[in-house]
Amino acid sequence: MLLSEAWEKYQSDKRIEGYSLLTLKMYGFQCDLLKRYFGDIRMNDITTENLKQYLGEAGRHLKPSSLGHRVRFIKSLFKWTHEEGFIVKNPAAKLKEPKLGKRIPKFLSEHEIEHLREGCHTSMENAMFEFFYSTGCRIGEVAKLNRNDINFTGNSVIVHGKGDKEREVYFNIRCAIWLKRYLEERDDDEPCLFVTERKPIRRMSVDTLRYIVKRISNRSGIKKTIHPHQLRHSYATHMVDNGAPLEVIQSLLGHEKSETTRIYAHLSGKLRHDFYSKYF
Repeated sequence: MLLSEAWEKYQSDKRIEGYSLLTLKMYGFQCDLLKRYFGDIRMNDITTENLKQYLGEAGRHLKPSSLGHRVRFIKSLFKWTHEEGFIVKNPAAKLKEPKLGKRIPKFLSEHEIEHLREGCHTSMENAMFEFFYSTGCRIGEVAKLNRNDINFTGNSVIVHGKGDKEREVYFNIRCAIWLKRYLEERDDDEPCLFVTERKPIRRMSVDTLRYIVKRISNRSGIKKTIHPHQLRHSYATHMVDNGAPLEVIQSLLGHEKSETTRIYAHLSGKLRHDFYSKYF
């Protein structure tokens, strides 16, 4: 089986398993890099040594996190190809991801959150900002939402996270007010929660959502590059600071592993230490 054929069958299977379009797009990019390096080679002809050489050369100019992403794709592709019986031996079985130092997520202080609120000029911007901040949703989850998904009775919404797993998240009264105002002002028939500002009216893409948040941050005067995932980090950090149990935050964020959530506890401790150093 050729590499290109393996990829076509692999992505079809993973789409059925619930892999997101974004994940498959990124994996497609990784597959293109493999083909650029090896050509459209037969899968049985690739050895462990070949893969180590490929990753070793890539590691000279990639960050450990980017190299780790490349290793994960290769391991996933070859594991699937082996399990499906297309190759006799899995050459990626013993490949290891590079060790990563613990990175503390970048978050915003409550003071900075208020500045961002002042940077919102329309009901749409206010609704979007408050929704990101008060739900802690990923940008891809927000992009998929429809108006009918919003439950104003309980101020909640069911989102589809990674692997198409459903979870219920909640938003506060401030967010509910802006969402209702934004939806009441719209005169289109689109089912999407957030739509483009210009015609033709259609669902906002991930890139457009990211652009709107950047536009808000530029107006706010904050000397930082703000992106939607920082609002997710800020949501989690402020929950920890206010005493929320980590298992509750894990459930709300949709983290599979508790270790992923636990970093916010370390972040909270660092925040307290920074304040101590500043004021004592």
